[in-house]
Amino acid sequence: MESCQAATLLDFFLRLAVVSEKIRWLMSAIPEHLNNLALSRKFVDHISANWSAFLERRHERLAQASRNAGAPEKVAENILDDFFTIALDWRLEDLNNQVHYADLVLTTNGLKRLVIEVKRPGSLTWEQQSLERALEQARGYADEQRVKSIAVSDGAQFYAADIINGGLHPHARLQLDRSIFSPNAWWVSVEGIYRVPESLPENDDSAPEQSGPEPPDLTQQESAPALLHPKYKIPARCFAYVANASDPSTWKLPCWLESGETGINRLPGAIRAVLSTYRGTRVVIPETAVPDVFVRLDNAAAAARKMPGQVPNPLASYQQLYDALYQLDRLTEVL
Repeated sequence: MESCQAATLLDFFLRLAVVSEKIRWLMSAIPEHLNNLALSRKFVDHISANWSAFLERRHERLAQASRNAGAPEKVAENILDDFFTIALDWRLEDLNNQVHYADLVLTTNGLKRLVIEVKRPGSLTWEQQSLERALEQARGYADEQRVKSIAVSDGAQFYAADIINGGLHPHARLQLDRSIFSPNAWWVSVEGIYRVPESLPENDDSAPEQSGPEPPDLTQQESAPALLHPKYKIPARCFAYVANASDPSTWKLPCWLESGETGINRLPGAIRAVLSTYRGTRVVIPETAVPDVFVRLDNAAAAARKMPGQVPNPLASYQQLYDALYQLDRLTEVL
């Protein structure tokens, strides 16, 4: 009888040990999840409480610039300072102006997180060529400082991107002049800036624009001439792979013209240089970057209506590119 009771007790304690181990495992897994929820709630509470104050300060900045005809880019810089420190959760000491020619650099614990190119109020549009030129300038500064995230803004439009595998992946797209804040601002908060979004959420175009003074009509200062490739005489944005925007020798596979149109004469050769050889030469790029490069080449070809499905008899280069993307299951990423 006693031995039976002892066995039952032993079995109970063994089961208790197993349950305790499962509880410890669960407790170790839960905190990070709860922490993320807490961070999200904290962010929403903060920006909800401070968005109106930021907009009011923004209008004051623009009104003062209109009266005094001050330096246009400085007005946008001040607006961004307010955006990060009032609407978001950055500290004033995290904002660094004019760091190695970069207009604004955000840091946490001494680590550079975001390089921002600032344009005069009202000068930036969502038009692709305008955006790419501004991003190209920001990327040059970021590559020099070994920073992997960049942004451009004129105090109203704000666009951020991450440098991944030689190309730019969207990080956040915001309107800073809307009466209702966008939840996408989380991606440029202190806790969101180092996370990589799986996809770019659409901008909330349904939110009404905030009424207020128009941006001052001030003459834009001349910008420095764009860095061009010594052979092709085009900037970094015209290449499918760019390892370092400040070093043209790392720009590979020219496939766009400076105007933003597809460079149809160079594109087939660029495709062959990755898939096989072009004039006996194979372009060497990191293997991990190849799928992203294929997507960018396909985007260029699709824009020119040269891909299978767009023409009855596509060139072999375009068919091979299509087949490669199909094998990699990346066709859905083509614009």
